[in-house]
Amino acid sequence: MASVAVVGAGVTGLVTAIGCARAGHRVTVFDLGPIPNPASASSDQHRALRVLRPGDVDGTRRMAEARRRWLELESVLRTRIFRPVGVVTAGTRDEVEQALGTAREVGLPAVAVSPEALSPVAFPAGTGGVLDPDAGVLLAERFLRAAAEWLAAHPAVELRPRRAVVDVGDHRVTLADGTAAGADLVLVATGPGSTEPVEQSVTLYRQTMIYLRPPENLAGWWASAPGVGRIGAARTAWLLPPGAGTLLKISSDAVCRRVTSTVDDDREPWAERLLAEPILTVATDYTVVGVRDCHYAADPVDDGPMLTRIHPSVWTRPACGGSGFAAAPLVAEEILGAVLEVSA
Repeated sequence: MASVAVVGAGVTGLVTAIGCARAGHRVTVFDLGPIPNPASASSDQHRALRVLRPGDVDGTRRMAEARRRWLELESVLRTRIFRPVGVVTAGTRDEVEQALGTAREVGLPAVAVSPEALSPVAFPAGTGGVLDPDAGVLLAERFLRAAAEWLAAHPAVELRPRRAVVDVGDHRVTLADGTAAGADLVLVATGPGSTEPVEQSVTLYRQTMIYLRPPENLAGWWASAPGVGRIGAARTAWLLPPGAGTLLKISSDAVCRRVTSTVDDDREPWAERLLAEPILTVATDYTVVGVRDCHYAADPVDDGPMLTRIHPSVWTRPACGGSGFAAAPLVAEEILGAVLEVSA
C-alpha cells in the first residue's frame, strides 16, 4: 500500500484519487476551496468527449479507451455521467473521407451526415459532417459531486478542503499553516487561477463560453441533438447540446486569447463576437442565460496538454480545458502506474 497526495480536487485529481483508492492505496486530497469546488477549472455543466480524431488513429484509440473508463466510473459511482448523444465534425468532402477512413481503421461506427439533418446548426458552405456515435457529453458538475461523495465515504481517503498547499517537494507537501504531509507520490493538478505550489512554465489561455436556452419549438429537437464541431466563420467553433439539466453551450477559437493571468483586465466585447459567429441558423431565437470565461494552461512548446514528472515522486497536470477533462481517466492510469512503481 502506498500513500498518495493529490493537490487540486478538479477532474484529474478526483479521477486519480478514485483510481488509487480502488487499487488499495491511501489517498489525501487537498484543495484551496471546498470539495468539489465550484470555482475550479473543471466545474462546468458539461464537457465534450470526442472519440474520433480524423487522421489520428492512435489518438482515436486513446479516446475510445477514455470513453470505456468513463463508463466504468459511471458504474463505480452509480451515477450517470456520460450522455451518448454523439458528436458531428464538419468537414469538406476530403476531410469527411479522411474521418471515415480513420473510423474504419479503428473500428468505430462513424457515418456521414448531411447539414440538412442538423438544420438548426449553421454548417460552413461546402461542408458536410461525420457523426461519431460513440462520442457525447460528460456531465461535469454531476461527476465532480458524485466523485467527492464517493471519496468522502471511502475509508482509505481523506479529503482536506480549504487547505492551501504552498510548496511541494519529493515525498511531501507543505501547507500554508506550516504543517507538512508526507506521501509516496504527489500529484499537483491545480487550476491555472490558483497559487501554484510548483513553478512551471505554461501558456495561459482564456476562452469565452455562452450558455443558451433554445426556443420552445426546437426544445424537442435539441433534447437528442449531438455535439457539433468545426463550424463557425473559420471552422473553429463548436456547440454542446442541452439535456440532463444542462443548457446549450457555444464557443469558438475566435474568442480564445492568450493572457498573463486569470485576473487580467479584459475589456473586449468577446461575448458579442461569439454571438456573431455563424453557429446557429437563427441565433436570435435563442435566449442568452449566461456568459463565462474559462482558463486553461498549455505547453509553451507544442501548445498541448501537459503531464510532467518534476521529481521522482512528484507529477504535475495543469488544468488544460475540455480535452483534458475527457482524457482525465488516461492521466489517472498513468499516475497509478507511477504509484505502483514507487511502492514496489
